[in-house]
Amino acid sequence: MKLKNDDGSWNPYIAGVLLGVLAIVSVFATTQLIGKTEYLGASTTFVRAAGLIEQTIAPGHVAANEYFTKTKVAIDWQFMLVLGIFLGSLISSLSDKSFSSKGVPPMWSKEFGPSIAFRAVAAFVGGLVLILGARMAGGCLSGHMLSGLMKLSVSGFVAAAVFFGFAALAARIIWRKS
Repeated sequence: MKLKNDDGSWNPYIAGVLLGVLAIVSVFATTQLIGKTEYLGASTTFVRAAGLIEQTIAPGHVAANEYFTKTKVAIDWQFMLVLGIFLGSLISSLSDKSFSSKGVPPMWSKEFGPSIAFRAVAAFVGGLVLILGARMAGGCLSGHMLSGLMKLSVSGFVAAAVFFGFAALAARIIWRKS
């Protein structure tokens, strides 16, 4: 099995195996280093980042915030994981020469028009809905699905079915003209 496909993109099976190895290493490392088992997740990192920013502006508000007293505002291993995801994606796209900077990709332009402002608003609203949903659900896709499946949790399998089902439905609705 090759690391990269003929078009230069990463082999998804290799990427899946590497994700599995990362999950195992993260459980082992957190158990050994901090004394409790933590699984992959990312949404808490964004809340902590917001807390770090808010702490510079209104430290009293963060100190009095019930959520931040329970979930400490800190740069922890998950914060570094999210940073690593960004840097790893950048390095990967640079190494396979797929990196590009487009205000509006051709597929989006074809379906929704060339407006950069519309795409930015749609991306912002989509991100807002995603993070609000993740916070309401007590975790994100990686936390519920990947970590849940890793533990063979029934909720992980339900989350996977729901996420994939709604993703297929949303793709069908959004890209119906294609």
